[in-house]
Amino acid sequence: MTTTERIRMTQQDHSRLLSELIALRSQHAVEAPDDFLDYHANVIARYCARKARIREIEQLLSSAIVGVDTGGDVIAQPGMVVTISYEATGQTETFLLGRRGAQNADIPVYSTLSPLGRAITGARLGEQRVYSIPQGADLVVTLIEAVPYRDGRARRDGN
Repeated sequence: MTTTERIRMTQQDHSRLLSELIALRSQHAVEAPDDFLDYHANVIARYCARKARIREIEQLLSSAIVGVDTGGDVIAQPGMVVTISYEATGQTETFLLGRRGAQNADIPVYSTLSPLGRAITGARLGEQRVYSIPQGADLVVTLIEAVPYRDGRARRDGN
């Protein structure tokens, strides 16, 4: 059984997803006889991709927390580009925190189910978190920055 993560989004993002969902649902379904399946594989692939996107948007909208103010606190959550600092080395790393459908992202994507993803989810700026790597060692990381990720890129300072 999987648990549904609550995702914060702006009213604008919610409206954009809802509009996309309405547009996808309004497209006519493609029906093809069995003997045309190989010939029209591209049509069927597009149909399957559309159905998958509809399911994804429905899941996002059903778990959305729209327009909730976090009191000015920046909290690492799915759909945000986060920058962390490793305590032991001082090195930093920037990645997208667990967002489905971000396979074409221009930065690495870490699942919220990964050890680092679990540790950093819910962290506030400056907060340290500890997570275990597969080799058994514990690493300490600090959340340096967290900004929303939209439309294939990080959005910084309102851009």
